[in-house]
Amino acid sequence: MNQPEPPTPAAPALPHPALASAGEALRPALTLYLDVHRNPEPSGEERRTAALFADRLAALGLDVTRGVGGHGVVGVLRNGDGPRVYLRAELDALPLEERTGLPYASGNGAMHACGHDLHLAAATGAADVLGRAAGRWRGTLVVLGQPAEETLTGARAMLEDGLYERFGRPDVVLAQHAAPLPSGMVAHGTPYAPMTAASAALDVVLHGRGGHAGTPHLAVDPVVTAAAVITRLQTIVSRETSPADQLALTVGTLRAGTAVNVVPDTARLGIGLRALTDASLDRALAAVERVVRAECAASACPREPEIRTVSRAPALWGDPAATRAVRAAHTRLCGSARVADWPPSLASEDFPLYGGAGAALHGEKDVPLVYWMVGTASPRQWAASAERLPPNHSPLFAPDPRTALEPAITTLAAAALSGLAGAEDSVPRTDAE
Repeated sequence: MNQPEPPTPAAPALPHPALASAGEALRPALTLYLDVHRNPEPSGEERRTAALFADRLAALGLDVTRGVGGHGVVGVLRNGDGPRVYLRAELDALPLEERTGLPYASGNGAMHACGHDLHLAAATGAADVLGRAAGRWRGTLVVLGQPAEETLTGARAMLEDGLYERFGRPDVVLAQHAAPLPSGMVAHGTPYAPMTAASAALDVVLHGRGGHAGTPHLAVDPVVTAAAVITRLQTIVSRETSPADQLALTVGTLRAGTAVNVVPDTARLGIGLRALTDASLDRALAAVERVVRAECAASACPREPEIRTVSRAPALWGDPAATRAVRAAHTRLCGSARVADWPPSLASEDFPLYGGAGAALHGEKDVPLVYWMVGTASPRQWAASAERLPPNHSPLFAPDPRTALEPAITTLAAAALSGLAGAEDSVPRTDAE
């Protein structure tokens, strides 16, 4: 991800009545963080993580429903008449071997290398804080534990399982994401560009004709075809896309063969595409299909390739008015020196589906979304890194929960308060504003 320049550290955030219990919420949130980090579960397998998250929300007095859209969790805290605010966090980890060396590091072949463990802990902490301060706001708080974000399938699954029909149409949906920035810092998108990219994931099967490695002329080698496809696909970015139009194409997986002396029957590619506009993504998808089919024809493959779109998500545009309100709350909480702009990124998310897609299921206008980045690095980590921290999805990605978790709790709680009734003045202004 591109990173904004870090600000000069500002004064600590001012406490205010509604957030005064953040310290009390910290220990149980930290316990959850360490457990989830040590025991990550990849997309679609988040049974234990979902149970821990659901149990913690239930202990806080939320009305909890499990198994929404797979392993999804929904916790509802009703507090009189008023707006309905959703907070979303993700349950899943990545299929990645952790190499942080932390005493609580995962050893099961999966890793929370994108900060979802921090998001879950902060969401329970924010629910704890808001529950303790229920006399200072009105409305309904809905906390989501979403499965399968990394595969871009979990949000749609929860929506198609009747999320808004069963738990009410939100007035706003909020989410934050861990980023390699100093702890206590937040970064918001601007109205002029999407915060994250539109993306698609493809599963492509190339069909050859298997045979003996000693008689390759009697076979059609799909590995050679795959190599030609991979090389040619790079020209979609370098020669078919304007340099001013950001597009990324990655062949993330290639699987073929069982033995060195056997020409396999098939080769399978996993292809990821990211673009800042849906139009650019559509053009790239059409180009990928053209290249794959042409290379298969050039190789005399005996069958047409199979090209399947596994997942797709639109670009993420925050609602301008709701984003202004949340950014103002963060500025009052943290001071202007700790609130920055976040440039457009080719990272992708299925969070946008809670906006347009969720509304479309009801034939209504888009649901307002607000999304921001929250820092994860301690002062020592930031100084030692020369401002080049291991990024998200790195096996070395290591948020510092001692300095990052409490700000993540308070920024999420402050954002929620900005959308709930009776809490307009819940965050005092600072001299930095």
